[in-house]
Amino acid sequence: MIKKPFVTKEQVEEIVKKYPTPFHIYDEKGFMENAEKVNQAFSWNKGFREYFAVKATPNPFIIQKLKEAGCGVDCSSYTELMIADKLGFRDDEIMFSSNETPVGEFKYCSDLGGIINLDDITMIDAMEKECGIPETISCRYNPGGVFEVCNGIMDNPGDAKYGMTLEQMKEAFLILKKKGVKNFGIHAFLASNTVTNEYYPMLARTIFEVAVYLEKETGADIKFINLSGGVGIPYTPDQTPNDIMAIGEGVRKVYEEILTPAGMGDVAIYTEMGRFMMGPYGALVTQAVHEKHIYKEYIGVDACAANLMRPAMYGSYHHITVLGKEDCPCTETYDVVGSLCENNDKFAVDRKLPKIDMGDYLYIHDAGAHGFSMGYNYNGRLRSSELLLKKDGTVEMIRRAETPEDYFATFDFCDIMK
Repeated sequence: MIKKPFVTKEQVEEIVKKYPTPFHIYDEKGFMENAEKVNQAFSWNKGFREYFAVKATPNPFIIQKLKEAGCGVDCSSYTELMIADKLGFRDDEIMFSSNETPVGEFKYCSDLGGIINLDDITMIDAMEKECGIPETISCRYNPGGVFEVCNGIMDNPGDAKYGMTLEQMKEAFLILKKKGVKNFGIHAFLASNTVTNEYYPMLARTIFEVAVYLEKETGADIKFINLSGGVGIPYTPDQTPNDIMAIGEGVRKVYEEILTPAGMGDVAIYTEMGRFMMGPYGALVTQAVHEKHIYKEYIGVDACAANLMRPAMYGSYHHITVLGKEDCPCTETYDVVGSLCENNDKFAVDRKLPKIDMGDYLYIHDAGAHGFSMGYNYNGRLRSSELLLKKDGTVEMIRRAETPEDYFATFDFCDIMK
């Protein structure tokens, strides 16, 4: 499989006349068509809704587009709730999945009518003190142990800080029901970035069995089950992408096997697939500005880990295309690096690429989710602009690049930086 950029060298040469590199750019046509496929894959479930994980791509222009595609929002902080608020999301269009929740955030969600997804049984009291007990509530489940698909360990929920044990879920449901909750939901997240069509159906089986158990044991009226995220994308060219239609069909079969016979055939299915929704439809475009020949061959670019943190933080692979050299042989081996005073500021290590000349544009793939959003300002480096490649081929700026004035804005209470 060859990863193909959604912009060409010629397009980038036009873009940089107005918006210099580095910049993040998103493909409106691609992510909107993908959103339509997700809705189609789960259309068998009348109550289905995708709650886009705001943390993945917290740009209101993008989220507004996804709202037009029927998506809700999954928020995890006060400022993410502010984005939802400003864009007009209300009531069950908002899922608030926080942990170690600061004071004031439950109330903000409640004021918007959003659904609170409780991470821990001890948060019931905190929520009640802040905003009372809502009629609809969700609780987050953690089964512990490890989660395996096809005899391979996908992740280790037992080491995760999120969610409640089964006994805590039961106790929480009983407490909340006694306090007046009428509608219950269950949420679980067991593995991250799975590239297999089996993950969601296996996760669904786990949660559906828990739902049947909890309804029987507590008498709670379970209205929805949130399969959360975890459906991944193929960062490397050799991986086969997930088939969302097959995934939706797999979940349907498990639903009809477990929930329908238990009299729970009206339960709504929710998802919150930030990475799957946006990851492949965003890229970081940067320019080669320096080359260094010591013990290794280095290509220095005008972006750095402040623009895309995943390779530095996780050692993650992001495919790189040298625009205009897509058909050239990969005869060179480079480390592609940024300008931070940190040795992990590398977009690629020992990567086979075509010969790179100064001024070449490098397209770093799959940066549409958890790319710009994880940016930071170490070394005083400033975050880039975000651009939208619209369906008609035009380009719109949807976030300007930071300026030194932005960096020093938190000193506006004094004169030290004036």
